[in-house]
Amino acid sequence: MKRKPVEMLHEVVEDHVPSVVKAERNVAKSWKYGYDKKYDLVVISKDGTVGEIYKIAGIYIGLPKLYDNHVISRSDNPKEQYWERPKDPKLLELVKSANQWNGSSNDFKTKWLPYINREFDRRANGTWFMNDGVPTYITGSHYFYLQWAKIDVGYPDFRYANRIYWIFWEACKADERCYGLCYVKNRRSGFSFMAASECINIGTLAKNARLGMLSKTGDDAKMLFIGKVVPINTKLPFFFKPIMSGMDKGAKSITYDTPAKKLTLKNMLDGDEAGVEGLNTIIDYKNTADNSYDSEKMTFLISDEAGKWTKPNDIRVNWDAVKTTMRLGSNVVGKCMMGSTVNAMAKGGDNFLKLYNGSDPHHRQGDNGGTKSGMYRLFIPMEWNYEGCIDRYGMPVFYNPLPNEFHYDVFGNTITKGAIDDWQNECDAKKYDSERLNEHYRQYPRTLMHAFRDEYGNSVLDLTKIYEQIEYVEGLRIETLVTSGNFQWENGVVDSKVVWYPDKNGRFNITWHPPKDKQNNIAVRLGVKHPGNEDLGAFGCDPYDIDVTVDGRGSKGAMHGMTGYTLSDVPSNHCFLEYVARPQMAEVFFEDVLMACVYYGMPILIENNKTRLLYHFLNRGYRGYSLTRPDRPTHKLSDTEKLLGGIPGSGEDIIQTHAQALDSYIKKRFGYDRTGEYRHETEPGDFYFMKSLVDLTKFDIRDRTKSDASMSLGYALMAVNRMLYKREVKQNTISVNFAKYDNKGSHSRIWQTR
Repeated sequence: MKRKPVEMLHEVVEDHVPSVVKAERNVAKSWKYGYDKKYDLVVISKDGTVGEIYKIAGIYIGLPKLYDNHVISRSDNPKEQYWERPKDPKLLELVKSANQWNGSSNDFKTKWLPYINREFDRRANGTWFMNDGVPTYITGSHYFYLQWAKIDVGYPDFRYANRIYWIFWEACKADERCYGLCYVKNRRSGFSFMAASECINIGTLAKNARLGMLSKTGDDAKMLFIGKVVPINTKLPFFFKPIMSGMDKGAKSITYDTPAKKLTLKNMLDGDEAGVEGLNTIIDYKNTADNSYDSEKMTFLISDEAGKWTKPNDIRVNWDAVKTTMRLGSNVVGKCMMGSTVNAMAKGGDNFLKLYNGSDPHHRQGDNGGTKSGMYRLFIPMEWNYEGCIDRYGMPVFYNPLPNEFHYDVFGNTITKGAIDDWQNECDAKKYDSERLNEHYRQYPRTLMHAFRDEYGNSVLDLTKIYEQIEYVEGLRIETLVTSGNFQWENGVVDSKVVWYPDKNGRFNITWHPPKDKQNNIAVRLGVKHPGNEDLGAFGCDPYDIDVTVDGRGSKGAMHGMTGYTLSDVPSNHCFLEYVARPQMAEVFFEDVLMACVYYGMPILIENNKTRLLYHFLNRGYRGYSLTRPDRPTHKLSDTEKLLGGIPGSGEDIIQTHAQALDSYIKKRFGYDRTGEYRHETEPGDFYFMKSLVDLTKFDIRDRTKSDASMSLGYALMAVNRMLYKREVKQNTISVNFAKYDNKGSHSRIWQTR
């Protein structure tokens, strides 16, 4: 397998803030933790400085400036520098001394205050450590997780993927526009333990706070609380642990009454043990329901397995309710860690996908600049977190090591396989079992399309072929194959000549133009305009009738162009045009469709459940371009069908024919043809339109209203193969029994007939 470069999880942006400005503000230590609107920068540094700027998932994040005396290093040899949990040999002595301290002597405070103060500082501000010769910053929450969150296998290992996760999470906390993180994960990525660690980290510091957790079921939330949150809390060092109540074996909550009275940062500094103010903080879990936590004032919420909420519960409804508990007026005062692998679309995956899409920081709304969901989204591909393939520096080994390559894990063991190669081997082993292969992609996603795959049995289409085509297209420089743009009448003269104008924001995507001599090829027969290239191909269209509503909702207009089998220089059986858009006025859409038909000189099969587009063709004199449903003879058409053409979108025969046309085309033209029947088995399909590919993955024959592109593509296939659907008119055989005569003798006699 070819070793392709793996895209990094972050980009170091050198010039996002001018170097002079950065230097001046660093000297003055004037950078404030939070969002800097002037430079569109989320500053996670708490010391007033900004060093490197990372771009992660669309967010620019300012890290603190490095100071050499703050760097932890386990060795002077760069190759021996990696994260190792600092094991202070005096820690046991500290614990023993603390237990013997009666509070009357300052010797204890004098001796141990620097160590404990340092731990509070690292927990709050983060720290640096040497990793493979490189000074590496980790946030305070990440340090707390690595140093003090004991999980099922002991203390966590450092992983570079987790470093990026914690930096992004710190940005979510720092940005006053953001309610938290919406994270698409893969199995065994550590999300639940990281969330549990942050719950304890925040809960043991916050006053009058409410922290909670939800999961796909109440039992799962209980297991998260009992199996992860409680053990981390129990094993905290005494100087981090407040006095608690409600911690019996069957406890449903943790209540922090007052900080630990033996020793805390506060009573060490001011000597006032008796006057320490109570935290009054509660951590608990709740059963899964739309209204869980909707009446609380939440400081922190874990929403684990948010992509697996099943009916009647809806994660979107719950999030809309709980989000309001995380703000006071317009101020965001609480944060959520939401993460999940993804269920089938009908089993909670679709609602989580909508939340994830609504968390895109590139699309903000309102005066506060927040995303539609209020959260920021993050996806980390599986190869960055694949068990057994992480070296001691926390970096993944992506491909099987070559003979001269040696990689070692944190235990000193040699890593013998690469994450991507091992993943691909699993794919190859399952390639003839589409259902198992599909599940492998969903559980260990390398792309978002893997993560949001539907269950294989939920589609009448061949999902394996569709996803193969998606992966192929994702790896292309698609702009070299697909051009975006719009059609216009030349010089603005309607019904003259149609011309094409490239525009990266155009509504049309095309891969092929007809030769010059065939553009705008109109044939006039009996005074009616007909397409002059109807032997080359045809269009299909799923229209809409109503102008854009105030909220912008509603189905999109969709159109696809297909060629048939040709012997000319036209590509055979190729989808050359995609249109999936909803202009503000329906008339703009109607004219777009008409101009495309005129430019290509091809007819179109339009769904006739909505008739305005069909009337647009009729009234403009282009009825000859509008195909009449091919599955009925003329004498069985309704008067409207004779007048306008088109095909109904309902009816069992139409639904089945449409789905079969799609499935047949996908099997032949998508992905790789391992049989070599239609093309060489190494040659992928030639369908390049990503909007349509994604739409096909969601096609549900029981509810086709949401699949505008799939409907349009199916109609285009039916149009270009319309002769296949012609119903033969059976000739009625009339049996006439003619009488036979016997002409013997002087009179004819009728013979007896049967």
